Amino acid sequence: MGRVTERRKVVRISDGVVSARPDTLVAEEPLEIRLNGKPLAITMRTPGDDFPLAAGFLVSEGVLAAASDLLNIVYCAGATADGSNTYNVVDVRTAPGVTMPDITLERNVYTTSSCGLCGKASLDAVRTTARWPIADTPPLRIAPELLASLPDRLRAAQRVFDRTGGLHAAALFSEDGELLDVREDVGRHNAVDKLVGRALQNGELPLSRTILLVSGRASFELAQKAVMAGIPVLAAVSAPSSLAVDLAAESGLTLVGFLRGSSMNVYAGEDRITLRTAAAQG
Repeated sequence: MGRVTERRKVVRISDGVVSARPDTLVAEEPLEIRLNGKPLAITMRTPGDDFPLAAGFLVSEGVLAAASDLLNIVYCAGATADGSNTYNVVDVRTAPGVTMPDITLERNVYTTSSCGLCGKASLDAVRTTARWPIADTPPLRIAPELLASLPDRLRAAQRVFDRTGGLHAAALFSEDGELLDVREDVGRHNAVDKLVGRALQNGELPLSRTILLVSGRASFELAQKAVMAGIPVLAAVSAPSSLAVDLAAESGLTLVGFLRGSSMNVYAGEDRITLRTAAAQG
């Protein structure tokens, strides 16, 4: 199976001094996801947690909603012409009776590590396939101070990032700020899929009392994955996209961006954030 990191020789230039040394890089390899034996998608990912990644991807596609929907996930033997197993192809087998959503799945698209589901998803598709409407979940109230404490805790949990500096991370926190799970990957959407897939396998969906924190920007596909997993709060240390804000507003998702230090921007769903301190200062 592919390694999480690899070593490469680099030429180091520092203050005019040139030296050669090995450097640790994050590994990036393709993963083909097959659904019941049929090619579905190819994503560039960091090897590891491939089964949760595939399961989480299918949660966001509206295919899986519970552990009982999943029969098994296996690496495909003989994935190459010589019959060897590259551990870069997985086949997801669904349980009898699991129906496919209305959206077309037979696309076999190439998904880059930064793009996610670009060009495929739409606001209407998410609205019609979401199984757990976030607006209908029990009230959740989060203090700004709690949100402000999460990025440092996520950073402290990024073990591979410390060695490579080249990974995105996603973490699930409870409404009280307890770190529930953290995953790293070269693709931010893959890291989220790994979280959601593991939750599916553990029978924990919907994640209706959790906060999802991502280390980069909040794109449409990340907001989509949060909505499809029933996550009510998505926070990012960088900016959201306009379509992510639109989806958050339509779905009831609380979307927080530029979460840095004690400051943050709340783009949608501000009713879940306790704003007493800000109101008092106004």
